[in-house]
Amino acid sequence: MRLIILGAGVVGVTAAWYLSEAGHEVTVIDRQPCAAQETSFANGGQISVSHAEPWANPTAPLKVLEWLGREDAPLLWRWRADLRQWFWGLHFLRECMPGRTRANISAILRLALYSRVNLRALRQSTGISYDHLERGILHLYFDEQEFAHAAEQAELMREFGCERIVKSAGECHQLEPALVHGKLRLVGGTYTSADESGDACLFTQKLADLCALRGVEFRFDQPIEALLEEGGSIRGVRLRGGHVLNADAYIVALGSYSPLLLRPLGINLALQPGKGYSATLPLDEKSIAPTVSLIDDQHKLVFSRLGTRLRIAGTAEFAGYDTSLNHVRCQALLNRTMQLFPHAGNLAKAEFWTGLRPVTPGNVPLIGATRYGNLYLNTGHGTLGWTMACGSGRVIADLVSGRQPEINVTEYAPG
Repeated sequence: MRLIILGAGVVGVTAAWYLSEAGHEVTVIDRQPCAAQETSFANGGQISVSHAEPWANPTAPLKVLEWLGREDAPLLWRWRADLRQWFWGLHFLRECMPGRTRANISAILRLALYSRVNLRALRQSTGISYDHLERGILHLYFDEQEFAHAAEQAELMREFGCERIVKSAGECHQLEPALVHGKLRLVGGTYTSADESGDACLFTQKLADLCALRGVEFRFDQPIEALLEEGGSIRGVRLRGGHVLNADAYIVALGSYSPLLLRPLGINLALQPGKGYSATLPLDEKSIAPTVSLIDDQHKLVFSRLGTRLRIAGTAEFAGYDTSLNHVRCQALLNRTMQLFPHAGNLAKAEFWTGLRPVTPGNVPLIGATRYGNLYLNTGHGTLGWTMACGSGRVIADLVSGRQPEINVTEYAPG
């Protein structure tokens, strides 16, 4: 079939790879000049299956209340006169129920584990390199109550197939010696040796090059204006300037911008843009920085070594489609870095970035067919876009090709 994928981030490009592998003629459209220029550009750089607990969990409502009014809060809500945001917030509260949280963790882990297997197979078959490290991911805790909760979650994740192992503070220091220099008392951690890290932007751009060699066509600098419907199916995509492209089927992988394109078709997604921040520090021979990828759950931050750089990323700000940098939140990244790694590098040379994650209330992505017979979604991956990208790419390739996916995908089906 002739297919059009809307979006050239990590989710869209991996879908292009697997759809091309399935024998389809694929075109990818994006408004940016090249692949991975938005949410995939400078994210946390983790393949973090172990980070499967959604933001919506039983502890979240109290934390959100504690963080109200704090400009540097790990999770910051900027309430607006927007009914969709309030509707999403109500759904978020529902997903905080223990039973819903458990079901969401199960769905997230199923896709994330499947995705990690497919990423490794892709890497082996192509030789693709992207500053990746296979040293696992270590979650850090500096509060006894947070650590006790993490131990419970680790047990649940092991039940679902993710080997997240509880570690003492001493064992954490052995795994990552750079932690010894920190100014805070570490209580303990949890460790998943099979998790990975790397540069998601580099991965996406190199995979796009491999897709192009395979015959995938990329149309960059092409802003998308509308999907054109006729007789219960999509007949084309209209680009800026009025040019219309036609295909047999269409896959929307526009991340946070997916709802804006789909709303005129009567498809209303419970999806909000969650703005994340990152800082990238250059490292030199004097830098004492981690090589094991880390997650500071209390502050919702991740730390990943990318070659000669340290990437610090995370937090969430719900402020609509605003992508401006908030200097208070940027400084909060550096403040926490200096508490944990006071000799990591020259803060004055930090490069800041912000991007919009597509967040569903329960952090479960939307993958599958819509009520329009030839329109599919591959969006809503939240903080785990790269973690789930290869798995969701394989799933969407199977669904479009009329094959039964290798995993149960009912929970990802768009409503």
